[in-house]
Amino acid sequence: MLALVVTVRAEDAEVASDELWAMGVVAIEERSTGQRHSDGTEEVELWTSLGDDADAIAAELTALRYHWRFEEIDATVSETWREFAVPTWVADDLVVYPAWQDDITVSHSNHHGDVISISIEPGATFGMGDHPTTVLTMRAMRGVLVSGDSVLDVGCGSGVLAIAACRLGAAAAVGIDISTAAVPTTIANAERNGVHNLVSVSTTPLAEIAGTFDIVLANILAPALIQLASDLRRVLAPSGALIISGILADHHEHVISALAPLRIVDQIDLDGWTAITLRE
Repeated sequence: MLALVVTVRAEDAEVASDELWAMGVVAIEERSTGQRHSDGTEEVELWTSLGDDADAIAAELTALRYHWRFEEIDATVSETWREFAVPTWVADDLVVYPAWQDDITVSHSNHHGDVISISIEPGATFGMGDHPTTVLTMRAMRGVLVSGDSVLDVGCGSGVLAIAACRLGAAAAVGIDISTAAVPTTIANAERNGVHNLVSVSTTPLAEIAGTFDIVLANILAPALIQLASDLRRVLAPSGALIISGILADHHEHVISALAPLRIVDQIDLDGWTAITLRE
């Protein structure tokens, strides 16, 4: 298996880890290099994975401001994180849980009605559903989604948001991602959750996506949001909602400026991250 190793100063490890989480990693191990910089600060390595397609991963890392490299590792060791994965409750009646665990949703819910449970196998993609930006995006989407809506998920990863949209009533969801691993993973997860006839996925660039959508989701990093701003506006239906995440709660003004004249109609925060809903 191909490991991604990012080298940072110890004081930057948390910020760098947040950037990696937003890119789609499902686990990060921090290791000391035993080295110190001339100013005395310690150097650490963040070990993680974004799959085995080196070219695709390198393209995703263009916005990463830290030194990185690839290392070949034993796949068995890299899978130990699965033992500690737990369900993520987005709401009392909405949960995302690891596909290799039993569906324990009803017994663990505080909600006394029906519970929507979404089973996800992330494989080599972003999307166990547990990162704050994913939780926030699902919550924001649920706040605006109307039965029969069309949804576009830009940077779909494992397909968790597209699948959730369809489980919540969307007529169809289109997922796109620059990672080739996203296509088979999303297809498999859509089948697992009974919405394979409603979800389509490809590596088609956003610039080549035709038509408009009632809801556009973009849980990606700020530089990508800025780069894609004009196309995000283009594919949004006149009365539609654009939901962006992958951005910090206290540092996103430059992203909002790039998306003008869309205006903020809602913002929710969690653990230092934010999801913002914009409309015309």
